[in-house]
Amino acid sequence: MKFGIMTGAVPDPDATIDSFIAQARDVEARGFASFWLANTRGHDAVTAMAMAGRETTTLEVGTAVTPVQPRHPSALAQQALTASALARGRFTLGIGLSHKVVIEDALGLSYAKPAKTMEEYLEILAPLLAGEDAAYKGDIYCSKYALGVKDAANPVPLIIAALGPMMLELAGRHSDGTCLWMTGARTIAQHVVPAIRDAAASAGRPAPRVIAGFPVVLTDDPDGTREKVNQILQVYGQLPSYRAMMDREGAASPGDIALVGDEAALDEAIAKIGDAGATEMISVLLDTEPGAKARTLDYLQGQL
Repeated sequence: MKFGIMTGAVPDPDATIDSFIAQARDVEARGFASFWLANTRGHDAVTAMAMAGRETTTLEVGTAVTPVQPRHPSALAQQALTASALARGRFTLGIGLSHKVVIEDALGLSYAKPAKTMEEYLEILAPLLAGEDAAYKGDIYCSKYALGVKDAANPVPLIIAALGPMMLELAGRHSDGTCLWMTGARTIAQHVVPAIRDAAASAGRPAPRVIAGFPVVLTDDPDGTREKVNQILQVYGQLPSYRAMMDREGAASPGDIALVGDEAALDEAIAKIGDAGATEMISVLLDTEPGAKARTLDYLQGQL
């Protein structure tokens, strides 16, 4: 199982492009495989990770994830191809459907038929990421479009945030894998991995990536830290798609999903994630107390 670092899941008002680049350089120097940015209400994740990729040499950079509805698939494909060129082929586009509270309530866009939205979106996005023409007419999207970005990877790797059965089936058929959040080891083993692997096999695609995102805190006070995790990540326990995964896992709150504890406890939790079938684990570091992020990062480096 490979290891990466993810940022942006918790808003950081002090984040800058320079800080993303500095983080990427540090993550690369420590030997991690990848660095990911959530596209929330701060910097555009595609642009920021393109810049981070430009300033590193071996690190995979990616979005975890970019919502699809605000951008036509041809526009996002063009941006992703350009990001791939900037990152010298090391950029991975992660996409998702976001949540009703964002797409409909905040942006005024439709959140009706989310699975159909993604299915039609992929009919245009996936060919364009592979340097092919995208001729498609659906109920939601249409395209007669082609792009030429010769210095991009061909194809640009594509990951879909997929949790429910329909989305996992789409991810297996149309992408390189899935990126998970608020999804425990048991749910990965019993729900995610079988569904996406079967879909990929049926479509004649390689075994998919299963990128498991987890909050991680190295601490000698697990109970107190879980309470702080619940405060920091409270919103994720209220969003329906994540709530469904937590219910599958038997988790009452985000703190129950987080990897929290001393070295032995984290060793055991990480082993379970690998045994569940995750191909990669990307860690979100939280400031639950002074020094928590730094010592957790040092611990994770020791797992490489």
